[in-house]
Amino acid sequence: MRIAVVNNFFPPRVGGSAHMSASLAAQFVEEGHEVLAITAAYADAPAEEERDGYRVVRLPATKMPQVGLSIDFDMSFASVRPGNWRRLWKLLNEFKPDAIHLHGQFFDLSWLAGIYARRRNIPVLLTIHTLLISDNKLYGGVFRMLDAVLVRPILAYIRPRYVILDKLGVDYCVDRYGTSDANSEYFPIAVDTGHFAKPVTKDVRAEHEIGDAPLIVSLGHVIPLRNRLPLIEALPSILDKHPGVRVVVVGRVYHDAFLKRAAELGVSEALIVTGAVPKEDVPAYFAAADIVTHDLNGGCGTASLEAMLSGTATIASVTEDNYPGIELRNGENVLLVRPDDAEAVASTVIGLLDDPERRAVIAQRESEMVRSNFGLDVVAEEHLRTFEKLVTEASEADVLR
Repeated sequence: MRIAVVNNFFPPRVGGSAHMSASLAAQFVEEGHEVLAITAAYADAPAEEERDGYRVVRLPATKMPQVGLSIDFDMSFASVRPGNWRRLWKLLNEFKPDAIHLHGQFFDLSWLAGIYARRRNIPVLLTIHTLLISDNKLYGGVFRMLDAVLVRPILAYIRPRYVILDKLGVDYCVDRYGTSDANSEYFPIAVDTGHFAKPVTKDVRAEHEIGDAPLIVSLGHVIPLRNRLPLIEALPSILDKHPGVRVVVVGRVYHDAFLKRAAELGVSEALIVTGAVPKEDVPAYFAAADIVTHDLNGGCGTASLEAMLSGTATIASVTEDNYPGIELRNGENVLLVRPDDAEAVASTVIGLLDDPERRAVIAQRESEMVRSNFGLDVVAEEHLRTFEKLVTEASEADVLR
């Protein structure tokens, strides 16, 4: 098959969506398929390149202005640049995709490629990565309005088959977009197991002068949906029991409420904030950590699953039925706390630091669970079976016309 992968976010940009789309594209090639990846220009990345056996084309894009709000995010839009509609459609016309894999329901490249596919009866999978929600009532209302008046009508026209990653996503998509079992697939996040089989690239403890201190790593961009506040609120209790604990926050800080709260609680000296790091450095941070946690506001994203895979005890905040068809057992093959529950975070962290043997056993079980259910090869195969089914159905529909 010829598969076009479309995502405004793509490496060298870091983030779960970017890494997942690139990893799946590479795995599709590994399985013998032809892939074209189309994305938005980013930093000094080349306009076109070959990587992992497939072609990547980056279209000119305009960066969203940063206006100082807590919902600021580093996004770029390609549709506003003159000629990009024509460029995108020319690329797709030349590639002649059998199927298109869109990543992100509110990205303009998904919309443009989706419209192209609808007009040519090309099957489309759309993976929902980020939910437009916020605890802030004003922002939450704005997000709901955008979903209702902009995103949902476009998706209704494109008519994709949705790929929904977890229970939170299922509930959200049913509510916002009217999805159902009839137009959805429930595939988990894909984790590149091979990336974590490589030797680590640096000594994180030496670089940050941490030594043998107990270390909590919290990896992922700091945004309102992953604000780190439950971890900061838990720190006084953790430090009272384990005074030497250090917390390394890895990722761009788009929402700095956790820094202000740390200052108020007098725990700022326990924090090290690194900013974003290259993908190849991520395994080194997990290897250095005793505990990893950043999904504490309700979720268990790519970074948390990668941390589990790496063999480091990882705490997240979802329910045991979060992934349809995958059995999570809290305290056995996963470590779960209620969302926004600082007391539960403190209790769990202290218990893990108090009992290294138990911590190691759970970490190993987490790694086995992720490898068996979220491995890139496993998830890619599910995608390919769906593509093949959709392509066959589209071909039969064309014959009947």
